Amino acid sequence: MIQDANYLSPVLDELGKRWPANRTVNIVCHGHSVPSGYFDTPVVDTFNAYPHLLHRTIKERYPHAVVNMIVTAIGGENAVSGAVRFTADVLPHRPDVVIIDYALNDRGMPGIVRAWEDMILQAKAAGVKVILCTPTWDATWKEQSEYWYALKRHAEFVRDMADKHDVGLADFFAAFERTVQTPEDLNALLSHWNHPNRAGHELAAQELARYFPAR
Repeated sequence: MIQDANYLSPVLDELGKRWPANRTVNIVCHGHSVPSGYFDTPVVDTFNAYPHLLHRTIKERYPHAVVNMIVTAIGGENAVSGAVRFTADVLPHRPDVVIIDYALNDRGMPGIVRAWEDMILQAKAAGVKVILCTPTWDATWKEQSEYWYALKRHAEFVRDMADKHDVGLADFFAAFERTVQTPEDLNALLSHWNHPNRAGHELAAQELARYFPAR
C-alpha cells in the first residue's frame, strides 16, 4: 500500500501551476452515504462532509489551482453497484484522482473482491491515481458485535487491496481507532448510528489531506 504524498506527485505538480500554464484538476469521490454527505439520515450536510473539507484544504494549500471535487457517491450503495457504474459515472469526468469509499456497506456482500478490483484496474488503465478508504466507524463498536468484527475485517481487506494493487490508502478506520477510547468519544464523532458528524468527517479529511501537502 502507499501512504506517501509522493504517490500524487504528478497531480501536485499540476496543482502548483499558475495561469496560464495550469489546468483543471478533477478529483472524484466514489462511494456510499458517507462521501455523499449523509449525516442524520435523511439530512445531507454536503459542506461538512469530507469531500468538501478536503477541497477547502487543497485550495488553501494551492491558491492558484483550479480544482473540481466531484462526488459520484450514492447513499446506501455498495461496491458491487459502484463498480457497475464506474465506467459511465466516474471515468467520463477524466479524474486525476479517484477516492473509493465503500467499505462501510460491504460487510457480507458477495462479489466484493471483484468489484473493488474492477474499479481499481479501470482507474489505473486510464492513468488515474487511486486512493482506497477503510471505513469510518459505526455504533456497533460499542457492542463489539459480530457486525463490528466484520467491519474490522473489511478494513483489513481494503488495506490488502491497496497493498496488492500498489495504490493509495486513507486509513479512516485507524484514525477513529486512535481517537476513540470510550462510547462518549465515539458519540462525539457520529451524527447517526453509522454516519460521522463534522468531527468524524474532519478525521477522514485529514487522512486524505496527507496526500496533498503544500509545495
